[in-house]
Amino acid sequence: MAEQKTKIVGKWYFGGVASAGAACCTHPLDLLKVHLQTQQKGKIGLIQMGVKVFKSDGIFGLYNGLTASLLRQMTYSMTRFGIYETVKKNLDKPGVTMPFYQKVLLGGFAGCVGGFVGTPADMVNVRMQNDVKLPPEQRRNYKHAIDGLYRVIRDEGAVKLMNGATMASSRATLVTIGQLSFYDQFKFLLMKTGFFKDNIMTHFTASFLAGGVATLITMPLDVMKTRMMNAPPGTYSSIMACAKDIATAGPMGFFKGFIPAFVRLGPHTILTFIFFEQIRLHFGDVVPA
Repeated sequence: MAEQKTKIVGKWYFGGVASAGAACCTHPLDLLKVHLQTQQKGKIGLIQMGVKVFKSDGIFGLYNGLTASLLRQMTYSMTRFGIYETVKKNLDKPGVTMPFYQKVLLGGFAGCVGGFVGTPADMVNVRMQNDVKLPPEQRRNYKHAIDGLYRVIRDEGAVKLMNGATMASSRATLVTIGQLSFYDQFKFLLMKTGFFKDNIMTHFTASFLAGGVATLITMPLDVMKTRMMNAPPGTYSSIMACAKDIATAGPMGFFKGFIPAFVRLGPHTILTFIFFEQIRLHFGDVVPA
């Protein structure tokens, strides 16, 4: 009797754990980016800024606000990965691969729910990162993410935690299609060639490509969001008015700043999937292929 082919699949919470691990690696970069954007006088580079933070606050200075970043990953990413992996596991039959359009629909749905669930943590994360931009007397000085959530509920009401849920869900839908759906497809296509095996080289290549796609499809929304946030009040009546204004400069206006955007999203995408795949290969469930 022929030996039955098997494959190793991940558990629902692996994605959240992997994303939290990736956040630990990329957090210092995110923090330095905020510091660079807010420096008032004398422009200094990334390396000098890192040395400056290290000298004034020590190694832990580079991890200020990490709790909010981790809480965001353990709500937003764990939800989207949990939905995606669970549904995929149930739809995948031995010898049959899920069609790409189903991966896109599933990724979109998982991202939308994840974005909504992760809104409170995202809001606290943004506030904690932006605290350095404010004058000392206006800073919120949340001790950690849970303290941030508690103080928002106490001072502003629980509803305030869901501020920006629509924008967060829209963006998360696109990011998840770019990351999860395209990663799955790129990995499937690479392994189909016969040159690639289920190893770290394949995971790196597929995640690098997925990071590029995720950056590309979220850029128009990010450009419009930035333009609307920085415009004087009353400049745009709606997001469509903003889109029309950007479109007057041609379609490439929606993709301004692709490299900085990829530098922000790419490394996190690559590390998330490399960690996810290593956890899957070592601790996943063996099922018929």
